[in-house]
Amino acid sequence: MRFLTLTLLTAWPLVGVATERSVDAETGLATWQTETQGIQVRLTQISPDQVRGFYQARGFTAAAAERYARECVFMTVVRNIGDIPIQHRLADWRYGVAGQPSRRIRSKTEWDRIWKRQGVSEAARIAFTWAQFPATQTFAPGDWNQGMTAYRVPRGGRFDLSFVWHADGRTHSGKLEHLRCADEDS
Repeated sequence: MRFLTLTLLTAWPLVGVATERSVDAETGLATWQTETQGIQVRLTQISPDQVRGFYQARGFTAAAAERYARECVFMTVVRNIGDIPIQHRLADWRYGVAGQPSRRIRSKTEWDRIWKRQGVSEAARIAFTWAQFPATQTFAPGDWNQGMTAYRVPRGGRFDLSFVWHADGRTHSGKLEHLRCADEDS
């Protein structure tokens, strides 16, 4: 895979941090990444077709897979690049679309209620839960994890993500700006 990398400078609380944006030349899907105060956060677009295929292969009906594909879905990776443990709680993260109040990311429990109402099998719901980014986690130095996160933003829409983590008894925050949802034809 080949990547085209553009570097943008963004103002961050306490420090100036570079946000890198890259685009996969084959798929056209974009990735945004930042490193600040011992944490690396990376979001990569997942196309609606990838979402549909992934969940239908795990037992979702076409209608249930389509329900999730209507969301703005990203592969989210968090890595501890510092030398002390860090903790995150996804419930503390917020995203915002210009001119609207910020929102929290829908929890796995909320998704499970949606899937039960749509008649999604227990096995498929378990597969969904395992594929999502962890709700909470402690990362030792060098640890990382990944999973999907979804945002209620229209196809091609833009938003900012504020992420929060805790280290050494203190709360830290960072921001990825101008994230863009994958288009239907991505």
